[in-house]
Amino acid sequence: MSKQNEKFKSGFVTLVGRPNAGKSTLINAVVGHKVAITSNTAQTTRHRFRAILTRDDMQMIMVDTPGLHKPHDALGEELNTSAIKALEDVDVIAFLIDASKPVGTGDEWVAAQVRAVRGAKKILVISKADLVDRGVALEQLEAARALGRWDDEIVLSAETGFNVDGFVDAVGRWLPEGPKWFPDDMDTDQPFEVIVAEFIREKILRSYRDEVPHSIGVDAEQIEYDRKRDLYRIYATVYVERDSQKGIIIGKGGSAIKQVGVEARADLEQLLGCKVFLDLQVKVKKNWRRDLNQIRRFGYGEGI
Repeated sequence: MSKQNEKFKSGFVTLVGRPNAGKSTLINAVVGHKVAITSNTAQTTRHRFRAILTRDDMQMIMVDTPGLHKPHDALGEELNTSAIKALEDVDVIAFLIDASKPVGTGDEWVAAQVRAVRGAKKILVISKADLVDRGVALEQLEAARALGRWDDEIVLSAETGFNVDGFVDAVGRWLPEGPKWFPDDMDTDQPFEVIVAEFIREKILRSYRDEVPHSIGVDAEQIEYDRKRDLYRIYATVYVERDSQKGIIIGKGGSAIKQVGVEARADLEQLLGCKVFLDLQVKVKKNWRRDLNQIRRFGYGEGI
């Protein structure tokens, strides 16, 4: 059958797994550039959003989700709720397991959520294959097979690009015939202000250790475009829960927050294709992670 006679396929695939299973890195690899932030910190992904890959033969809409984990506060509970809701009414579920970590009780709990879903095709994905040798990756695959019944399985490395095309083909096999849901040039449905805030938050996640990254929320409060100068002016606030955390984020003489601004601005300029003026403020909002209304105002979980 010629390509012209083939039916166009489209559908939704939700990526689920424990925190740091590699979901956001895989989405970036599939899209071909950065639409989701990444770091080694749990709860890096706080938004459920969609990323879109459009080809001549199909449109694949990937739903990135927060890592499923045992929650310790209202934020954690909201992120879990968001991830589980993302399993509803999708065509394919891709369950990611990190090749470099033994299959454990956390994976078993996520697998139970996946098993409970009816109607969707289920793909088992062993991620981060670049971190282990082939034998270990195959052992992980064998252990993960026991967690459920899988329509497809694949081993890949989003970091190196190994078998990313294989993942796209595997999802494509199970997508139904359907319409083009999004324009060809659209690669994410994240609101612009959320992308900006997330790029800033990523730099903090990568720069600080211990509890501080979990305690920050970022709000891009004002974004202005100066057409004459081809310049974006972005005014954002980094929120923390305690005064001591504010001091850590700002750093001696403002050095730490300045470095965050330099790194975030470089990413934003690449994203926007023009110069960016970035103004960062740091404020304390006590115990915001326990306040569901504040969590949703930041747009985390089901907030947007």
